[in-house]
Amino acid sequence: MDSELMIILEQLERDKGIDKETLIAAVEAAVASAAKKIWTVDKEVDVKVVLDRKTGKIKAWAGDEEIHSSEFGRIAAQTAKQVVIQKIREAEKDVVFGEYNARIGQIISGSVYRFERGNIIVDLGKSEALIPKSEQSNKEEFRQGERIRAYVLEVRRENRGPQIILSRAHPNFVKRLFELEVPEIYEGIIEVKGIARDAGERTKIAVYSKDDKIDCVGACVGMRGSRVKNIVTELHGEKIDIVRHSEDIKEYIQAALSPAEISQMQLIADEKRVNIIVDEDQLSLAIGKYGQNVRLASKLVGWELDIYSAKQWEEKQKTAEVPETSVEAPAADVTPSDEDSKEEEEQE
Repeated sequence: MDSELMIILEQLERDKGIDKETLIAAVEAAVASAAKKIWTVDKEVDVKVVLDRKTGKIKAWAGDEEIHSSEFGRIAAQTAKQVVIQKIREAEKDVVFGEYNARIGQIISGSVYRFERGNIIVDLGKSEALIPKSEQSNKEEFRQGERIRAYVLEVRRENRGPQIILSRAHPNFVKRLFELEVPEIYEGIIEVKGIARDAGERTKIAVYSKDDKIDCVGACVGMRGSRVKNIVTELHGEKIDIVRHSEDIKEYIQAALSPAEISQMQLIADEKRVNIIVDEDQLSLAIGKYGQNVRLASKLVGWELDIYSAKQWEEKQKTAEVPETSVEAPAADVTPSDEDSKEEEEQE
C-alpha cells in the first residue's frame, strides 16, 4: 500500500493536474482526524501524521508519542483511499468549471436530456447544463434527444458540481450566430455596433463596415438571403432587421425604424429624445405591433423615440399635450387600439 499510494498520487498529479503536495497534505490531515476519533487522545494533545515522500509510509504521533497499533495501517489505507477519491472528484469538477468558464460568451451545442419545471436540461457530454425558462424563447419547442445550440451565460460553482447556465433568449446569442454565419464579422471587417432583441419575435442588429468596398448589410443577408435565412431557421422563424449603423443620428434612427418612412425629426439632444413625425399611413408601421418596432429601435440607437402622425403633431403644438398614441421607448408597449383606429377612420 505504501509505495502504491505514492504511485497513485504521482499519477493524479500528471493526469488531473492536482499538485502532489496538496494531495499529501490532504491525506495527512484526514488520517490525523481519523486516528483521533479511534484512539483515546486528550483533546489538548495534537495528533500529527507524516507521509514519507520516498517510501509512502504513514506515521502518526499523539504529542511526542508515536502511535503503534495493528489497526493503524488499515485505517490509514482506507482514509487515504477516501481522500484520493474525493480529490479526483474535486479535480474533475474544477476541470469542467475551468473549461466552460473559459467559454462564457460562446455558443455550445448539446442534446436535450430532460425537462424540469419549465427548464431544459442539456447533455453536453462531460457535464449537464441548464437553460432556465427565463432564457428561452416562448416561440420555440424542443423534444428530448434533439440537438440544441445555446449561448453560455455563466458558470456557477456549486457543491454538487459546476452549474452551467445557457441562454437562447440573450441578444448576444443572435450576435454570435451572425459571427458564425458571416465570415466578415468573424474576421473583424464588419462590426456589430448594437443589437436589440425581443426573443422569439424580432431582433434589430446594427452593423458597420470598416471597408467602404464591402456592403455590410448585403454581406449579412448573403446571396439570396442564405446567411440570414440560416439564422432565422436556428431561431425558429424570429424576424431579423439588419440595420446600417451611421454616426449621423438622424440616418441611424431612420434605418432603425425601417421599414417606416419618417417625414420630420425634432432632436432634443440634452435629453437624448426625438420627436418623430410620420405620415398617417406610416404611423402603425413605425410603432409596430404592441409598440415593438419603436421599442427595439429605441434600444438600438439609445434614444427615446416619440412617434406622431402629422395630425397628432399639429394638435400637440396647439395644445402642448402629448397624445395617447405617442410612444416613449423603452417604456411599456403602446400601440393604437382598434377603437382609436376606427375613430380615426370615421374622422377621415
